[in-house]
Amino acid sequence: MTGADELAAAKAATRKAAFARRQEAYDTGDRAAGAARLQEVLQDHRGAPLAGYMPMRTEIDPLPAMAAHATDAPVGVPVMQGKGRPLVFHLWQPEAEMQEGPFGARIPVSAAEMTPAVLIVPLVAFDRAGNRLGYGGGFYDRTLERLRAAAPTRAIGFAWAAQEAEALPLEPTDQPLDAIVTERETLLFG
Repeated sequence: MTGADELAAAKAATRKAAFARRQEAYDTGDRAAGAARLQEVLQDHRGAPLAGYMPMRTEIDPLPAMAAHATDAPVGVPVMQGKGRPLVFHLWQPEAEMQEGPFGARIPVSAAEMTPAVLIVPLVAFDRAGNRLGYGGGFYDRTLERLRAAAPTRAIGFAWAAQEAEALPLEPTDQPLDAIVTERETLLFG
């Protein structure tokens, strides 16, 4: 087995374990606490363009915090442009008309683009060093790399506390998070 094969196998095993923990947290977790903690963290970024995400399956829900932020600043959601490409972001409001986009993610019918200074990043697993493991497409890593090359951009991971892992299999292209918010705590980095 090559080093790349070993890394892929380690990532698959880590994802499988994290998905199981995430399902349990989704079934029993305090959803209001996570949204309230995220909204509190976003107070430090009032007025800054923000991108969140439309929660899918057992992801923790950032929509209440996004809706609160939308009263003071533009808020967007990610739109996938194709395999191997960074995400773009379309303006979103709580009452926005939505449609199904690529991979089943909901996206605004209106395709007005925006550029975020702060991103709420979904994840499968995280560690206490500010690393994240995503779904494996590299969309957020490419996106954060592009955005950070152009302007300071903050990445806030949002997850259930149960998604924490001791250590994550990482690659040089993985983009670190500036903070991680769970229903139990906020971790700040750098």
